[in-house]
Amino acid sequence: MQELLEYLARALVDDPDAVRVEKFDEEDGSVVLELSVGEDDYGKVIGRGGRTANALRTVLKAAAVKEGCRVFIDIVD
Repeated sequence: MQELLEYLARALVDDPDAVRVEKFDEEDGSVVLELSVGEDDYGKVIGRGGRTANALRTVLKAAAVKEGCRVFIDIVD
Protein backbone atom coordinates (compact mmCIF):
# COMPACT_ATOMS: atom_id res chain seq x y z
CA MET A 1 0.00 0.00 0.00
CA GLN A 2 2.86 2.34 0.75
CA GLU A 3 4.26 1.77 -2.74
CA LEU A 4 0.83 2.33 -4.30
CA LEU A 5 0.39 5.70 -2.56
CA GLU A 6 3.88 6.75 -3.55
CA TYR A 7 3.26 5.74 -7.17
CA LEU A 8 -0.03 7.65 -7.37
CA ALA A 9 1.38 10.75 -5.68
CA ARG A 10 4.44 10.82 -7.97
CA ALA A 11 2.13 10.77 -11.00
CA LEU A 12 0.24 13.83 -9.70
CA VAL A 13 3.05 16.21 -8.75
CA ASP A 14 5.60 18.29 -10.67
CA ASP A 15 8.53 17.21 -8.43
CA PRO A 16 8.23 13.42 -7.98
CA ASP A 17 11.58 13.22 -6.17
CA ALA A 18 10.12 15.20 -3.24
CA VAL A 19 7.37 12.63 -2.56
CA ARG A 20 7.82 10.81 0.75
CA VAL A 21 5.55 8.23 2.35
CA GLU A 22 6.09 7.10 5.93
CA LYS A 23 4.29 4.07 7.34
CA PHE A 24 3.20 3.75 10.95
CA ASP A 25 1.59 0.62 12.41
CA GLU A 26 -1.02 1.33 15.06
CA GLU A 27 -1.82 -0.87 18.07
CA ASP A 28 -5.24 -1.83 16.71
CA GLY A 29 -3.69 -3.26 13.54
CA SER A 30 -4.44 -0.32 11.29
CA VAL A 31 -1.80 1.43 9.18
CA VAL A 32 -1.24 5.18 8.95
CA LEU A 33 0.52 6.46 5.84
CA GLU A 34 1.88 10.01 6.01
CA LEU A 35 2.32 11.63 2.61
CA SER A 36 4.55 14.64 2.12
CA VAL A 37 5.28 16.33 -1.20
CA GLY A 38 7.15 19.40 -2.41
CA GLU A 39 5.91 22.75 -1.15
CA ASP A 40 4.41 23.75 -4.50
CA ASP A 41 2.65 20.40 -5.02
CA TYR A 42 0.26 20.26 -2.06
CA GLY A 43 -2.54 21.79 -4.12
CA LYS A 44 -2.18 19.07 -6.75
CA VAL A 45 -2.34 16.28 -4.16
CA ILE A 46 -5.26 17.77 -2.24
CA GLY A 47 -7.21 18.97 -5.26
CA ARG A 48 -10.12 21.35 -5.47
CA GLY A 49 -12.27 20.87 -2.40
CA GLY A 50 -10.18 17.85 -1.39
CA ARG A 51 -11.42 15.70 -4.26
CA THR A 52 -8.01 14.34 -5.23
CA ALA A 53 -7.13 13.53 -1.62
CA ASN A 54 -10.46 11.73 -1.18
CA ALA A 55 -9.87 9.76 -4.37
CA LEU A 56 -6.43 8.69 -3.12
CA ARG A 57 -7.98 7.60 0.18
CA THR A 58 -10.68 5.62 -1.63
CA VAL A 59 -8.19 3.74 -3.81
CA LEU A 60 -5.94 2.94 -0.85
CA LYS A 61 -8.84 1.79 1.32
CA ALA A 62 -9.97 -0.55 -1.46
CA ALA A 63 -6.45 -2.00 -1.68
CA ALA A 64 -6.39 -2.37 2.11
CA VAL A 65 -9.65 -4.32 2.12
CA LYS A 66 -8.10 -6.70 -0.37
CA GLU A 67 -5.19 -7.24 2.04
CA GLY A 68 -7.47 -7.44 5.07
CA CYS A 69 -6.35 -4.36 6.98
CA ARG A 70 -7.36 -0.74 7.59
CA VAL A 71 -5.40 2.22 6.24
CA PHE A 72 -5.50 5.94 6.95
CA ILE A 73 -3.76 8.60 4.88
CA ASP A 74 -2.48 11.86 6.35
CA ILE A 75 -1.12 14.60 4.11
CA VAL A 76 1.52 16.43 6.16
CA ASP A 77 3.69 19.50 5.65
